[in-house]
Amino acid sequence: MRILVVEDEKRLAANLRTGLEAEGFAVDVAHDGGEGLWYARENAYDAILLDIMLPVMNGYKVCETLRAEENWTPILMLTAKDGDWDQVEALDTGADDYVTKPFSFVVLLARLRSLLRRGVTERPTVLSVGDLSLDPASKTVTRAGAEVSLTSREFSLLEFLMRRDGTVVTKADIIENVWDYAYEGDPNIVEVYIGRLRRKIDKPFGRDDIQTLRGSGYRLGGAPGASGA
Repeated sequence: MRILVVEDEKRLAANLRTGLEAEGFAVDVAHDGGEGLWYARENAYDAILLDIMLPVMNGYKVCETLRAEENWTPILMLTAKDGDWDQVEALDTGADDYVTKPFSFVVLLARLRSLLRRGVTERPTVLSVGDLSLDPASKTVTRAGAEVSLTSREFSLLEFLMRRDGTVVTKADIIENVWDYAYEGDPNIVEVYIGRLRRKIDKPFGRDDIQTLRGSGYRLGGAPGASGA
């Protein structure tokens, strides 16, 4: 297993290298964001330990750049910033997990092993289906380059459909994930919101992407011939 450590505190970086190598990992170390980005682009790693407060380029930008380039290597953020919004920003820019300094090496090692068990899977920070894009972090939706205004519930419904692009989801699936499992209102609310989405993201653009499969459920995209009614 090959690990990249991007950390500007040289003593900490050296200690991480020593500890990880003792656990059987091969370790490369970079001391600034620019160097770390170069290493990540030029070599294949099983995981990256990435500090946030780095010279040249901060960890948020390194992570965001790698994800934009479709590099899905698992990233564990190392940060001395433990505020809620710092943690949110780390995850929203594409990090898989984070630990705050000072941290226990055994805890960091457990987090790292957890990431390695998951492996490398595609985790785009912006969802795209054709010319339709949804950014969960900024809560924005665009179609063919034009921004589309959605309510929070419409946004949640669209995000659910986009994350299951091409997969049929039932009305019960939607209620459980977009409302909640304890929802006791009229299940036909789903049809109401599907209709609202069609009027906002399909009809103005001459599309028919939100499909109704009678007796089964709904699908965004997928095979032609399904009903858009």
